[in-house]
Amino acid sequence: MIGVLRHVIYRRLFAAQILSLIGTGLMTVALALLAYNLSGDAAGVVVGTILALKMVAYVGFAPFAAALAQRLPVKPLLVGLDLARVALVLLLPFVDQVWQVYALVFAVQLCSAAFTPAFQSLIPEVLPQEGDYTKALSLSRLAYDTESLVSPLLAGLLLTVISGDMLFAGPALGFAASAILVVSAALPARSAMLAPEPFLRRLTKGFALYARTPRLRALFALGFAVSCVGAWVLVNSVVYAHEALGGGEYSYTMLLMAYGGGSMAVALILPRLLHRLPPRLVMVGGGLLLGILPWATLAQPGPLGAIALWLLLGAASSLVMTPGGLLLKRSSHSQDRPALFAAQFSLSHAGWLVAYPLAGWLGFHLGLAESFAVMAGAGLLAAIAGWAIWPADDATERYHVHPALDHAHLHVHDDHHHHEHEGWEGPEPHSHPHRHASGGHRHVFVIDDHHPIWSM
Repeated sequence: MIGVLRHVIYRRLFAAQILSLIGTGLMTVALALLAYNLSGDAAGVVVGTILALKMVAYVGFAPFAAALAQRLPVKPLLVGLDLARVALVLLLPFVDQVWQVYALVFAVQLCSAAFTPAFQSLIPEVLPQEGDYTKALSLSRLAYDTESLVSPLLAGLLLTVISGDMLFAGPALGFAASAILVVSAALPARSAMLAPEPFLRRLTKGFALYARTPRLRALFALGFAVSCVGAWVLVNSVVYAHEALGGGEYSYTMLLMAYGGGSMAVALILPRLLHRLPPRLVMVGGGLLLGILPWATLAQPGPLGAIALWLLLGAASSLVMTPGGLLLKRSSHSQDRPALFAAQFSLSHAGWLVAYPLAGWLGFHLGLAESFAVMAGAGLLAAIAGWAIWPADDATERYHVHPALDHAHLHVHDDHHHHEHEGWEGPEPHSHPHRHASGGHRHVFVIDDHHPIWSM
């Protein structure tokens, strides 16, 4: 898996991702301290509002950002967003009102909602071989899990020598270093085949691809299963450690470490696993485990049993989440990937936006084990829906028949375009009215202008 880092461009992008993640983790700790300084015992409300604003920015803005930025050169876009985050984060130590925190954090998250899908959509262009891209997905999963463990430790070490306000310098440095690494990477240019499109079509393209591709509809359902169970773990583990296990901060830390450790373990073996098993089996299996395992809390396991259970839950979550990018790559042309990754970013966070408050409300009103069982039940239904939606025969190459079609769009003369010209059409790629005769053939099948309906 580490061998993929021999690719120079990807190595720089991966380093940029790690630094950006560490910066985000440090910002989370610094924001919690700032919230306490500004609001005292109401800091929990402030932090909860910040998390809600983050989800709103991610769900609502990512598709708009992708549509607005479709024609922009990718490197200046990513660097500009990183530098905007640097400037906004450096303003946070100087605020003295809670509403100012909300405004600045929301602006930072808007930049992240534009940056992350655009960045993610670059990786399959940099690593076109599916085996390399699968390894990159596992490395990305490891980076996310490692950040969740390392950032609090790093913040704690820094706080022994600097004040809480100075901690905001960490994320600023992380975002700045990310910008430098992006500048140094020779990124692929946007496709010359991008035709002019109305804004509304650019805005909805990713969702249209999602809705018309069965494996992506299944990805949404399985992602919701992860949201249901993962939200309960993140919201209620601290309460479970104290009340159900009779422990304290140490027990809570052990549960989170087990959850992250299970996810990291699966990320390490996933490239070999996906080499032997189809993504459908791996991901649906992980979704079903998420819907079943939490019911074990009704049996009131002890500390060791709970740690083992959280380890398995982290592993099951990684089985579902990590291969998601592979499905997006298989389901789109390169010019459509920014819109599709933005749609995935928005839809996946919509699940968390629903699950976070639901997990907290159920945990308070139903009890811990009972609420976990309810959330797991919802996750199990979502996993079963994903299994039913995703066809068992999901070959990337499909034989399909085209009806006769008249239209105009930007094109080159490929397998779909064999027609005469009158001399005015200009050099390729060019756009002019042309006709496709009816006929059938086999090739890698994705939804696009020539394949608007999924071929069964």
